[in-house]
Amino acid sequence: MAQPQQIVTRIAPSPTGTMHIGTARTALFNWLYARARGGKFLLRIEDTDRARSTPEATQAIHDGMRWLGLDWDGEAVSQFARVPRHAEIAREMLARGHAYRCFASQDEIEAYREAARAEGRSTLYHSPWRDAPEASQPDAPYAIRLKAPREGATVIDDAVQGSVTFRNDQLDDMVLLRSDGTPTYMLAVVVDDVDMGVTHVIRGDDHLNNAARQAQIYRAMGWAEPVWAHIPLIHGPDGKKLSKRHGATGVMEYAEMGVPAAAMRNYLTRLGWSHGDDELFTDAQALEWFDLQGIGRAPARLDLKKLESVASWHIAHADDAALMAELTAYLALTDRPALSQAQHDLLSDAMYCLKDRAKSLPEILEKGQFALASRPIVPDAAAAAHLDAVSRGILRELTAQLQHASWDRDTLETTLTQAAENHGLKFGKLAGPLRAALAGRSATPSVFDMMCVIGRAETLARLEDAATRDG
Repeated sequence: MAQPQQIVTRIAPSPTGTMHIGTARTALFNWLYARARGGKFLLRIEDTDRARSTPEATQAIHDGMRWLGLDWDGEAVSQFARVPRHAEIAREMLARGHAYRCFASQDEIEAYREAARAEGRSTLYHSPWRDAPEASQPDAPYAIRLKAPREGATVIDDAVQGSVTFRNDQLDDMVLLRSDGTPTYMLAVVVDDVDMGVTHVIRGDDHLNNAARQAQIYRAMGWAEPVWAHIPLIHGPDGKKLSKRHGATGVMEYAEMGVPAAAMRNYLTRLGWSHGDDELFTDAQALEWFDLQGIGRAPARLDLKKLESVASWHIAHADDAALMAELTAYLALTDRPALSQAQHDLLSDAMYCLKDRAKSLPEILEKGQFALASRPIVPDAAAAAHLDAVSRGILRELTAQLQHASWDRDTLETTLTQAAENHGLKFGKLAGPLRAALAGRSATPSVFDMMCVIGRAETLARLEDAATRDG
């Protein structure tokens, strides 16, 4: 029995700017589909547009992929490096009679189209060189055009869009190789996908029209077509094409905002794909569930509030060590000072009381500021307002009472609650001064958690500092 063909998917972005969130989602879909089925996931950089392609943009693609956690097989392929191979196939198609030399100049083509517009005809160019005998052909530069079928239809059986029909009389004889010897995008994509063994072309539905033209190359060469799967684009909340007015469009912008990579994977996977009513899931579940049938046909809408909710769930459920690694990477990415070993250890110890309800990595750092700060703690204005003379007196008493108390949460809670009652106060009235002393701010984790994390000596030192602080 023949072995089933190994699935091979790819992502093929152009290095002309940042890695767009739509490209990131397409990469994720391809990665999930291949990895779950023991297949290969490949990266190709479509850098044939030398005027717009930059090394920085290529690096941005690599950075975006790595941040998302999408590994690829083998080395990234440069499309530009394969130009001789593309030209070879164009000339092979010419030799087989599937293509022809076109000597029309750009001025002649434009004049043809202007006349067609004036007469109300289709501007689809019909080259007079399509069936010209070789003896009549001049010794001059020429483009190689596909000899596309003029009758019937080209049908694309798409795994997402269903069967899509294109009338052949609406498709022109596209250029395969320009007169300067450079290949066109349409030819290069097909040749690269065939040579790389790509079995599934999963990409945005803005490429659906391209599929009809590319399919004609596959069929002319007798190559097996891939499974086509054209996914709807991502729109903004208003239903319009996603743009910067809707917020961040580059994937690394979300990294710089402090969205955990796992949360971004979850959110992007769910953006246009569904598995029942499941909104929150792990990477393992995404790999188990993802299939092409779950992709909808309607454009997905970016919802930053929903992304926050997904991020909050992933932070709460994340492994502490993994979160610390992400925080370290986040600080480096945003050019912030790295944590000292002591800060790293304290923040790690505090993670249990920081993860709950945090919606981003910066929020964890903000909540964990008490563990990162060093004496003397300088309270902000809101916190300082709690440190009046009476409060400082109570903190002075507490410093003495806590010298020999058992340092566990229950004992600390009992001791501090009793101290408040002794002054006819509810504990909430004492919490403000304690937060000011321990963290220098009024919004913090539980007072008891902070004391447990920083320990007896540091707690007493901070209380003493606050108690003797000038009012």
